[in-house]
Amino acid sequence: MPNTYYLATNDWLNISFRLCIALLTGAMIGLERQIRHKPAGLRTHMLVSLGSAMFTLIIMQTEGLQASPDALSRVVQGIAAGVGFLGAGEIVRQSSQESQQLQIHGLTSAAAIWVSAALGIAAGSGLWQLGLIGAMLTFLVLNVFKRLEKHQKNS
Repeated sequence: MPNTYYLATNDWLNISFRLCIALLTGAMIGLERQIRHKPAGLRTHMLVSLGSAMFTLIIMQTEGLQASPDALSRVVQGIAAGVGFLGAGEIVRQSSQESQQLQIHGLTSAAAIWVSAALGIAAGSGLWQLGLIGAMLTFLVLNVFKRLEKHQKNS
């Protein structure tokens, strides 16, 4: 039974499209973060998304038709765990700059980095529609719900 995730190594147009979609979706989230002057901004989100797409494409390219059913799953798990460290660094960095008291800041930025990784995985897997819809929904959450939070605090 052929692996449906396989991508021919000579299909440069498809590979380029997937990587560009990863950059685009990461940029959509990163631009919103950059506009709000968050430490993890445009370049960070683009790189996380691109890196996730590349890791996904690497397994699809190297394993080919002999890929085990769990190969892509292991890559996704590794990306999710690795990006968790970036998010944790964002939270710790934000907390230590504020004061000597332990304050938790940066959770939304950490979550946005995590989502950027997922968007990159979707793009790398060829699920560009999922990636674009996910990016739009993430952008919506970061903008609309921020306004709702501000409105609730002012009430």
